[in-house]
Amino acid sequence: MLELRLEKLQTLRELRKRQLELRRATARKQYATPGLLAAAIERGTVQTPALDLIDAALVDVAEGRCDRLIISMPPQEGKSTRVTTTTPLWLLLRNPDLRIAIASYGQDLAEEFGQAIRDFITGNSGEDGTLDLGLRIAPDNGAARRWKLDGHRGGVRSVGLSSGLTGRPVDVLFIDDPIKGQDDADSEVWRERVWKWWQTVGATRLAPGAPVVLVLTRWHEDDLAGRLLAAEDASRWRVINIPALADHDPAKGQADPLGRKPGEWLQSARGRTEQQWREIRVQAGSRAFTALYQGHPSPDKGNVWLRQWWRRYSVPLWSQHPDIPGAWIVAECDEVLISADMAFKDTKGSDYVAIGVWVRRGAQVFLVDQIRKRLSFTETLTAFSGLCAKWPQAAAKLVEDKANGTAVIDSLRKKIPGIIAVNPKESKYARAEAVAPFVEAGNVFLPDGEIALFDVDAFIDEAAGFPRAAHDDQVDQTSQALGRMLLRVGPGAAYLEAMKRRAAQSGLTVPPQTRSWRTARQSTRGEGAENGEAPQVSPGRPLPPPRR
Repeated sequence: MLELRLEKLQTLRELRKRQLELRRATARKQYATPGLLAAAIERGTVQTPALDLIDAALVDVAEGRCDRLIISMPPQEGKSTRVTTTTPLWLLLRNPDLRIAIASYGQDLAEEFGQAIRDFITGNSGEDGTLDLGLRIAPDNGAARRWKLDGHRGGVRSVGLSSGLTGRPVDVLFIDDPIKGQDDADSEVWRERVWKWWQTVGATRLAPGAPVVLVLTRWHEDDLAGRLLAAEDASRWRVINIPALADHDPAKGQADPLGRKPGEWLQSARGRTEQQWREIRVQAGSRAFTALYQGHPSPDKGNVWLRQWWRRYSVPLWSQHPDIPGAWIVAECDEVLISADMAFKDTKGSDYVAIGVWVRRGAQVFLVDQIRKRLSFTETLTAFSGLCAKWPQAAAKLVEDKANGTAVIDSLRKKIPGIIAVNPKESKYARAEAVAPFVEAGNVFLPDGEIALFDVDAFIDEAAGFPRAAHDDQVDQTSQALGRMLLRVGPGAAYLEAMKRRAAQSGLTVPPQTRSWRTARQSTRGEGAENGEAPQVSPGRPLPPPRR
């Protein structure tokens, strides 16, 4: 009798096992991608082109075509849910013996991923009319930190980056957001801890052939993704970076991963509109937006021009022109010039047009105005002509004689005087390095944000990211201007002569340069220049020598 009961029990277990296997096989066929599984198990799932691209890459991982994958995209766009929650479950449907590990910056967050996967399994067991995925959690092994599937060796372990991965080997490793926020990103200690974890823990627990998927929002150029892509085996990693705003340059052979045209915003999984994306861009600020939303973090310091080298001025050098409506004038200056770096194509999908207005007073140079936009050729002519009219003191207009610059020169030379074609022989890098000592010495000034006529933060970010940043138009126009003003001519002579003439006309007995510095000092607010703060500049007054 007992033997009969045991035989029946064994038969029921085998029947149940076969039923689960059948359901799992059906699920494998039905859910060819993680996205299809997500739509089945979670109401309200939104599928976007970005998630389509991610799904395709994850299928490549599952089928052995990719064993190292980095995915970066803007925050709150569904990447973690799709990659670190749905995909492990999808992989377990395909192979319930996979030993999956999930790591994140903190143990709590890692456990949230593990618990969410477990909850999807327990909530889709066929009870109360629910979907049956054919998976069950082992009754004696169901903790959020570490659980296994019933009847299989597969399951999920969740660890923080301060924890270990002792025990069994890992068949698939997911690393989700190894950096919590800006404070950790700026901490060299934390970045080093994350790297050491990868070297000594994460990489060492991988079973032969085990794939690794890193999904993150980029905070710092030296984050884990940055370290991996700077390592000797960087070519092993496949990188999918999906920016919020398509900012590629087709003229340079660049392409958007989603096939968008330059200037198109990301179709949001959260329903963000173009206007909301633009608001996010303003709220985040240039540096944070470029890193978090574009996936291109710029260096803390810079490669050629360091961030801390730039000096600032907080009182406008310019005032309304007395005779020309809508125009500005700068008093007591040696030189005003316009420097332009043009785009490569007659389309808005080309690189940026950067046109800067520069002022020199002795050995000090000031960027006072700039246009930086994607412009068609016709719009470029209009913008360039408008800036020349706005700053009539700019005698020299430097235009690099390539790309659309050649056409601009040909079109406007007979209408606007002083257009000078520039044909550089050196590389962009060599030109930037040649003028770097002037920036380092404190001879180059940018306006404070309160008075700036352009986005100064974006200028500094591009300069700090050069030569690895996506764009270098502002760098090019700056190198061109500084090369002309500080390398080609000997600065200061004309300025001192002007001061001497002014002093003579005023009947001064003190040396004119001494009086000029004293007058300038009186125009500053407090003793900021003496204390290493940014000098305060008044219209028509020369700056005191910079204090560093």
